[in-house]
Formats: sequence, C-alpha cells, structure tokens
Amino acid sequence: MNKKLITLSLSIFIGFISLTANASDEYTIIVKKNDKELILKKSNTIVKKYHIATGKGGKGTKRKRGDSKTPIGVYRISNLKKSNRFHYFIQLNYPNLIDAWYGFKNEIIDGLDFKRIALAYKKREFPPQDTKLGGQIGIHGIGKITKQKLAIHQDLNWTDGCIALTNHDINDLMKYIDIGTMVVIKE
Repeated sequence: MNKKLITLSLSIFIGFISLTANASDEYTIIVKKNDKELILKKSNTIVKKYHIATGKGGKGTKRKRGDSKTPIGVYRISNLKKSNRFHYFIQLNYPNLIDAWYGFKNEIIDGLDFKRIALAYKKREFPPQDTKLGGQIGIHGIGKITKQKLAIHQDLNWTDGCIALTNHDINDLMKYIDIGTMVVIKE
C-alpha cells in the first residue's frame, strides 16, 4: 500500500475515533451473537435485554457481500425508518473503517473503494453501500407476524447479516435510541 493511502487511512481513523466519542452516548446497544441477545445499556446499567436472531452465515464477522454473516465491531445508528418488509429498519454505518481496512488488506475491495469508504468517514457521511463488502446492515423487526415466523425467530439465526428482533421488541427499542447511538457487536 502506498504512503499516501496509509497516511490518509491513519488520519481518517483518528477522525473516526473522535466521531465515535462525540456522538450520542446516552444509550449503548451491545449485541452478543452467541447468546442471541441485544442489551440496551445506559452508562454501565443494563436497561433492557432482547432475544435476537442474527445472520445465517454463522460465526465470524462479515467479510463480503452475500456471506450472510453479521459484522463484529463498533457501529453507529445512521438511519431509522419504517419498513414494509421488516416493520422497522435501524440502519448501521457498515462498513466501518476497520471493515474497509480488512477488505482492502484481504483484496476484497480495491484502493478506490477503500478510499471512498475512508472519505465518507472523514466527511462524516454514510459509507458507500455498493462495494464488495456489502451494505444495508441494521437492526430490524420480523415484518408480518405469523406463528411460523415467531418460531423461526426464536430458534434460528435467519437473517442475511442483520440483527432481528420481534416487532414488539423493536417498537420498545425505538423509544431509547437515535441517530448516533453506538452499537457494539460481539461474537
């Protein structure tokens, strides 16, 4: 990798850290994939716990579009919207700079896509969703409720990489979060 790209990466990463520190920090979401649990915290106090389903791609972090894995890392809520398919969709700022770095290092994305993602963070804009790393990762409901969907949600990881809650639980979660809320996803 050339020196300019390394320098740009480091300066943007430092900017990313300061953006992370300055965004809305009243509540934090912790996702524990192995425990199928989303924890809502205020400071160090657990406010709520919700049962979740994650990506059907299994363990590990999302590396590329179509792998159906839920990413592992620190993200921020970037958009909150009603969804015909999922009831609500809480979009995360995936891919972050660490995702982009590993994508570039592992030759999943090229230098141009890495630079596009890095510049989006530098400008405090939403990262591109059209790279080989994938996009449209978020927290959502299950959509139209049926007994079968509720049973699948209870027992299986069924998403394409997102984090799913029941519609009732996502309605409740929406009371506590906003654009900028930190989401920490762990294995």
